[in-house]
Amino acid sequence: MESEKLTKFLELSYDDLEKRNLEMFKKQETKSDREIEKEYVAYLKKEKSIKAVTLCFSNIEGRFHMLDYDKSFFVDAYENLTFDGSSIRGLSKLGESDLRLSADWATMRLVPSDIFGPGKVIMFAEVLDKDRKPYVTDFRAQLKAYAEYLSKNKGFMVNLAAEVEGFLMNGTDAEQKFNQEQSFTLVSSGGYYHSLPLDSLRLFIDRAAEVQRALAFKNEKDHPEVAPSQFELNFSYASIVRACDNIQLYKLVCRQVARNMGMTASFLPKPITNINGSGMHLNLSLAKGGKNIFYDAKGDDKLSDIAWKMISRILNHAPEICLTLNSSVNAYRRLDPNFEAPNQIKVSSCDRGSMIRIPMGNEKSTRIEVRSVSPDANPYLASFALLKTGLEGNVLEKDEQKRDRLRFLPSSINDAIRLFKSSDFVGVILGGEAKEKYFAFKQTSADRSPKELGTLVKTSEVIYHHEVTNQVLWNRF
Repeated sequence: MESEKLTKFLELSYDDLEKRNLEMFKKQETKSDREIEKEYVAYLKKEKSIKAVTLCFSNIEGRFHMLDYDKSFFVDAYENLTFDGSSIRGLSKLGESDLRLSADWATMRLVPSDIFGPGKVIMFAEVLDKDRKPYVTDFRAQLKAYAEYLSKNKGFMVNLAAEVEGFLMNGTDAEQKFNQEQSFTLVSSGGYYHSLPLDSLRLFIDRAAEVQRALAFKNEKDHPEVAPSQFELNFSYASIVRACDNIQLYKLVCRQVARNMGMTASFLPKPITNINGSGMHLNLSLAKGGKNIFYDAKGDDKLSDIAWKMISRILNHAPEICLTLNSSVNAYRRLDPNFEAPNQIKVSSCDRGSMIRIPMGNEKSTRIEVRSVSPDANPYLASFALLKTGLEGNVLEKDEQKRDRLRFLPSSINDAIRLFKSSDFVGVILGGEAKEKYFAFKQTSADRSPKELGTLVKTSEVIYHHEVTNQVLWNRF
């Protein structure tokens, strides 16, 4: 006789999870932060089948981190949660290691037990310094504060939708085991829209899409991409901070689903040469009073003046902010014009080689699509840099007496670092300390790989990648 289960932790069906998470999101949009906090604390105390609260945060480079707190401890101590920041690259130094985590209660979700474990809920958190101020390199906190400033002072609601591509590789931990002589083994040779319905790639996509629905992503479409074994799962736009949270969860879910299937989901921008790389297209728009203010029926390409000025400012400062959008050695392999790379600093409604594209849209969906962002970029930092540049940068001045000269994004991380470091503007929008810390980490990464990319993807650019390596591997250099 089968023994009775000893634990009764929360395990909900995917349909039930989707319904309850959507209800929670609706509630989170209509109540104050204090009301939500009070309600959820009461819920956690009452719900006996929840054992732990998972807090999620990202370091300066965008690597995703999670801490599990016992539920009983969490509800008693959530206002004074500390952790060792020196154990995480891009946070505090050894001599100033203790940092705080502040739970963002309006991000709570119920999660599938086969992905996160039974009896858990997740929330995002902000990293705080000892004085309880947002930590200087926590760009989620910086982005949230800027979005709240725009809402309060200008009445702007910033919306973002992301299209994040990745590759599916054979075997688990394929990145950590990478050897440049052997490269990666792709699971499928199918291409854009025409993989077999039940091949490994399609089964992975279907499984990951089911998890996204359960997490209330509001799925739109999913499909194999242009390159063999490449995928993209699209979900609805959201407010800019929640959209970035969804990007981080999307990548986490893809990695865990792939691992459950004995494979690896990789978000390296160009893991294999001679095929298309992966991007993270960010679709930005502004709303005011419930109306999309990027739309103007009489404007060029039906874009408003504010949208065109944002485009002009982003294009003007594109070279110096490129490092925030393409943050790894490998990212510059993708910016190759032979493979539909968006490396041209221009805007177009049709040319996919342009850094910014204007998709077809209507009064509701009009937006600008920044195509040059790589999928390994810190989404909070990339979005913060684009938004602040678009609203506060200098517009691109044109000399009417001269023909426009086509400009290109940096072709290597070393060029991008040089432009980033020498830019006073970057220091203004990111802050001097954050700029210096980010530059230092990117320079160290660049120094671990040859200055020339060459034709082979190098072992160093994979295993020392900020989303792949851990502290032990990093210190073996």
